[in-house]
Amino acid sequence: MNPSGSSLPSLPSRVVVVGFGPVAARFVEHLEPLVAAGRIALTVLGQEPDAAYNRVLVADVAVGRTREAAIRLADADGLRAAGIDVRLGACVARVDRPFRRVLLADGEAVDYDRLVLATGSRPIRPRLDGLDGPEKPNGSGHAPTLPPGVTFLRDLSDARTVATALAARQRIVVLGGGILGIEAALAAAEEGGRVTLVHHGRSPMERLLGDGARVLATALRHAGITVVGGTSTGIALERGRFAGVVLEGRARVDGGALVLACGVRPRTELAEACGLAVADGILVDHVLRAVGTEDIWAIGDCAEVCCLRSSCGACAGVTTPQGLIGPGWQQADQLGRDFASELSGPASALGESPDTVSPGRRDPVIVLKARGVDAVAAGETDADPWTVKPGLAVAEWADPVHGRYAKMVTRNGVLTGLVCVGMPRTGAELVLMFERGSELPADRSSLLRFDTAEGQLTASPHGPATTLCRCAGVSRGTVQESVEAGCASVPEVSASTRAGTGCGGCHDDIRTVIEQHFAAAVAS
Repeated sequence: MNPSGSSLPSLPSRVVVVGFGPVAARFVEHLEPLVAAGRIALTVLGQEPDAAYNRVLVADVAVGRTREAAIRLADADGLRAAGIDVRLGACVARVDRPFRRVLLADGEAVDYDRLVLATGSRPIRPRLDGLDGPEKPNGSGHAPTLPPGVTFLRDLSDARTVATALAARQRIVVLGGGILGIEAALAAAEEGGRVTLVHHGRSPMERLLGDGARVLATALRHAGITVVGGTSTGIALERGRFAGVVLEGRARVDGGALVLACGVRPRTELAEACGLAVADGILVDHVLRAVGTEDIWAIGDCAEVCCLRSSCGACAGVTTPQGLIGPGWQQADQLGRDFASELSGPASALGESPDTVSPGRRDPVIVLKARGVDAVAAGETDADPWTVKPGLAVAEWADPVHGRYAKMVTRNGVLTGLVCVGMPRTGAELVLMFERGSELPADRSSLLRFDTAEGQLTASPHGPATTLCRCAGVSRGTVQESVEAGCASVPEVSASTRAGTGCGGCHDDIRTVIEQHFAAAVAS
């Protein structure tokens, strides 16, 4: 219901979306029928000069494995032709809540009845000596520029910078031992680049993988990456350009380009400046409306679902934004259906269901996507195998010589956490059991056989209802149906079903479905 108390707002309702990343693009898809029907006037404000694209695959663009066109998720000209006001390179200065308008840096004001913040997240800039540069506007105040030769790997501009360094055969130094840093280092190394990964601690991803991180570090070295552990204190510049990372104790890691991969942080500056409730992200309730407001919503990396009701069990645990594309797309779908139901009149008019079920928060499954290096983790990964607690059991197995490690955490027999390195089939089976809340067999070691020739034959079959693409929530059966309908490549399946449009980790599984279909057709 709108603030005036009427069941439907005056038409057309003015909807403004701030941000034009993958989540915003998905949300806009739901609103296109409303625009066509004259129900809403939609304005999309994107800070970048490019329309929405898949940030998860930016590293693939940087190393030349994927073209920029292949990761684009929206056509700005097509949306404008459909009646949507799409503005690229638009810097939002602030939100004027009393007058319901968004003020741009160029002085223009855009009025709204409903405002959706999809501002995403920004990369974390580590505090290193020599890293600060002159300040320039960045859409939310001013921020120091990076010295020449230093970049993040967050947008297409960053990808082009890394591509230039690789073409010049410069050594790439990646600072950050998390999933983003490791994937960037592997992507560059796989395409022939010389790469050094600098991380804090004993091994990359040690907090998440435990002893499995040591196995992963060995696999990275086998992939041609120089792995260096230590605390970074600054960068060295020569003739004003990056020349190396300085470690504690004055040791130096030389290179021609530096990629900062030290994590991301939700972009909440606009929300804070206009008085919205903010914690790690912009606080929203379970229908994604900003807490304490009637006309502002937030989705994606910037949104933190925490309704602030002390009796709400769903908000009692960790509510920090997950920073994954899958949950963001779920929120875009949920809010898009809500808007369609509320603004279109009879739901059947635009083919939308009037009932929206808020998706529950699931523990994310973290998958390392690289050729020949497999790692997956989910749920409770820090449980100690030697800690005695009622119902808790931890099984751990390591084979460092062959690059294999597995850890299974159960509570009352049900799998609640897992780590698997170098064992892709075992990892896939454990993920299925984790997502189903399955009870493990009494003999945990029986699950380790899936990566042997004999064990492959006994692995549980993947039925049509099994989730193949976690990012888009697409089942194996849906992919099979698209292949049977004529899709013969990963891009064709992705265009038909959205499977594979997220992190790209399911591309091999999609290829397998395609190959199995055509192999069966030839055999018959």
